[in-house]
Amino acid sequence: MSEHPRPYYPLEFPPPEARPRGVWVRQEEPEPAPVRRNWRVNAVLFVATVLSVIMTGAGWPPVSSFRDFSRATAAGWSFAVPLLAILLFHEFGHYIAARLHRVDASLPYFLPLPILSPFGTMGAVIAMRGRIRSRDALLDIGASGPLAGLVVAIPVLIVGLSLSTVGPIGSEHYVQEGQSLLYLALKRVVLGPIPAGYDVHLHPTAFAGWAGLLVTMLNLLPWGQLDGGHVAYALFGFRQDRMARLFRGALVPLFFYNLISFMWPVARGVSSLGWVPAFFNSLFWLMWFVVLGIIARASGGSEHPPTEPGVLSPGRRIVAAVTLVFFVLLFMPTPLANY
Repeated sequence: MSEHPRPYYPLEFPPPEARPRGVWVRQEEPEPAPVRRNWRVNAVLFVATVLSVIMTGAGWPPVSSFRDFSRATAAGWSFAVPLLAILLFHEFGHYIAARLHRVDASLPYFLPLPILSPFGTMGAVIAMRGRIRSRDALLDIGASGPLAGLVVAIPVLIVGLSLSTVGPIGSEHYVQEGQSLLYLALKRVVLGPIPAGYDVHLHPTAFAGWAGLLVTMLNLLPWGQLDGGHVAYALFGFRQDRMARLFRGALVPLFFYNLISFMWPVARGVSSLGWVPAFFNSLFWLMWFVVLGIIARASGGSEHPPTEPGVLSPGRRIVAAVTLVFFVLLFMPTPLANY
């Protein structure tokens, strides 16, 4: 995920798309002085994230023997290594694209989050100063991270699924991972048809690949200064601000869809889930509605910082369209549920 502050823009507003006969007046602005960043902070956060992800992958099981410890350690590494590889490719995709376009960007800041996160991390961010001048540069920086991450995530998921087993859904507690069109297709290709009442018991590597799909989907939300917001603004320009507001508003009906889906079986007595778990299973998209509001308030609004006049090159239009299609293929109506 890239983090880009709203730039200083001594330009005449509104932008040309918003005024039929307006004239875009460009004034020179001082480029921000390069910042000397302490790479040791990045290194410490990365090491802390590695340890957090390994412990999460190990599942914190009660260790009663050396065999249990060895099994837990192997599970931790087989989850942590592929997941961190996905995140590293994602963030360095942003970093390299930003450097190529001479945008002052930091190395990735990884965010460890043991216990509270099902993955042991909140991902990573890159801080960028100055502004992204052209739509071409905006597209390159926004799309490079998700596409680079998918280059790793899809093979990891295929390998992980080949190591997984298909078995009956147990009556005891289990976690149901979100289903997207791409994930369903890969399960069908690797494992074949799955009978009713059965599901994939994910190998830790498969869980890491699925987590990579989820993280990429969240980054591709077409809103604000998320990666998907960068891509959509590069493609649609000033119109994207209105579409982003509509998209955030659509998260509320999506929350109610999940609420009804989990609550209605409980009300009818055909589900033993319970009211409280059913309610918490429904909260994901409501939480993201709130998170996007907090991000908008912290960054000065939900509108994307404008770029200079110009359109995307034909090749980049194709890349933008492919990236947004990936968002559709990765979208999970119910990302995670506990039973």
